[in-house]
Order: sequence, then structure tokens, then C-alpha cells
Amino acid sequence: MTALSRRRALTAAAALGASAVAGKAFAQQTVTLRLHQFLPPSATIPARAIVPWAQKLEAESGGRLKLQLFHSMSMGGSPPQLFDQARDGVVDMVWTVLGYTPGRFNKAEVFELPFMSGKAEPASRAFHEFVQTHAADEFRQVHLLAAHTHGPGLFHSKFPISGLDSLKGKKVRGGSRVINNMLLKLGATPVGMPVPAVTEALTKGVLDATTIPWEVTPSLKIADLVKHHTTFAGPTGLFTQTFALVMNRNSYDKLPADLKAVLDKHSGVEAAAFFGRAMDEGDKVGLEAAQKAGNSIVTLNAAETQRWKSTAAAVEADWIKEVKAKGIDGAKLVADARALIAKHTG
Repeated sequence: MTALSRRRALTAAAALGASAVAGKAFAQQTVTLRLHQFLPPSATIPARAIVPWAQKLEAESGGRLKLQLFHSMSMGGSPPQLFDQARDGVVDMVWTVLGYTPGRFNKAEVFELPFMSGKAEPASRAFHEFVQTHAADEFRQVHLLAAHTHGPGLFHSKFPISGLDSLKGKKVRGGSRVINNMLLKLGATPVGMPVPAVTEALTKGVLDATTIPWEVTPSLKIADLVKHHTTFAGPTGLFTQTFALVMNRNSYDKLPADLKAVLDKHSGVEAAAFFGRAMDEGDKVGLEAAQKAGNSIVTLNAAETQRWKSTAAAVEADWIKEVKAKGIDGAKLVADARALIAKHTG
């Protein structure tokens, strides 16, 4: 080997060694991601889903993938701005209610229709699969980690609800445009607002009642503010809201491959089911709090429930007509959503 050849070989070996060291250093880097959401840390999803989910990521990454949690909109903005905060890279991840941004999730909205689903775990599996199959384009600006639902929605009111006539003229909080339309059809005066505002609105008389699932009632002190809770016969709730855990695309793309693999392992339908399961467990806690407070808890019988279903059916017809004008086959989406719920419930 000539002197020139030896120099070239040594230079190449040194470059290869430097590359290997750099690659090893890159693979060993620690990444901290900021997650922003709108509820207090004691609420069901932060306490029972986000925190244990973050702990799993950290443990399985050997402490190299960490989540810095920002609760109660502590990084600024309002709940309807969360999705855009993830899209724009203001934060790395958000957990948000899809219904807070009307008109953005036209296909995913189908799961908000009245009496669509019941328990959150199977419904969340169905919803995540539905999004992947039918509504992935609505999440193209972010990296979707999990899409899920809450459990059966019901009324929490300052007045007893014995039938449809009970709602006439009452100011009732709705969490999305679909739910507000349902309340209007049922005779109420809908008041749209994010869930963190409900406690103050009930206290000040802005609301006579609210529609939320059991799980969020303890963190909002609902059992102390109202004395009546009304649900319905059968496995489905009056309504459902949809949620998503999403990530900034650039934040995801620049993760080292091994950390990306850890995150991928804890994303998707099983992550959706994990969040749904937390909602179901939270429902039990909320119900127990109302029982402990001595509140009235009423389940309307099958005949009365059917009256509500018949009246609320107009909401589904309205929605199918609205999305048809946007080139979406709403009737097919309704059928597919119900089929997926049946698949995962059965």
C-alpha cells in the first residue's frame, strides 16, 4: 500500500469512527416534549390517562423520552386553539375536544350524533378506526396519536327532568355544534362553552343544566352545584363528544428512530382504548360522588327514552344534509360508524 493509500484509508476510518460516535450520541439523546391540555390535573384524562401514558413512554425509553405536562391552558390561549397550537408547533402535543372547532372535523363529527354510542372503551376503539378509515385527511396537518370518545352523555340539572317538556326554555350547556342542535330540537336553549367554564356558569345562573359525562363532574364540582342527574334506558348515552391526542408533525419527524418506535407502540387504537377505559373508570367515580351527595339520579324508562330518540333523529337528518353539501356521504358514514361501534362492542 502506498503512503497516499494509507493516508486515504486512515482518513476514511476516522470519518467512519466519528460518524459512529455521532450516531450513538444521537441515539442516546433525551427528548422532552411539551403537552398542553385544558383540564385541571385532577380530572380523569390528565390523572388516569395522560400521566400514566407519559410514564410508560419514559420507562420504555429508558428515561430518554419525557413529557412536560401543562394543564388548564397554562401555556396560554383558549381550548378551541389547542389543535392549532400543535399544528403550528407552539407545543409538541395537545389533548383536545374536536367539537371545540366547528367545521374542521366534518366526518369525525358523526360520532357526536344523538344516541350513537355508550361505553367509552369500545366506542374509542371504533372512533379511532373510523378516523383512520374515513377521516384521516382531517388530521393531515398533525400527527395523530389517538382519537377517542367519552362514555354516555347525560344531563346534570338544577331542576328535575321527567320528560321532554322539562327542557322547554331551559339554558343548557352543549359542547359542540351538533350537541347544541340536539338541545334545540329537544326544546332547550343551548349555550355553547368549553367544559372548564361550566362551574362558573352554573354558579352564576348562566346555565340551568349541563350536558357532560359522569367522569368530568368531580373536577367541576357538579354534584355540589346541581341536585338532579338524568340518563336514559339502553346502552347508549344521549350524546358523545370526541377527543384527540395529536402531535406537531415536525416534532414527531425529528425524533430518533428508537424513540419514535416507543411512541408508535403507545399510539393508535390501543392508546385510544386506554383513554376510553380511563373515561369509563371516571364515570364510576362521578356517579359515586353524586350518590354520596344524595342527589336525585333518574334513568328515563324505555318508552320515554324512545320519545327523545325520535325527537333527536332530526339532528341526524340535519347533519346528513349539511355534510352532503360539502360532498360527504353522511348516511354512509353514519352506517359505518354504527357498524364499527357494534364490532367493538360485541
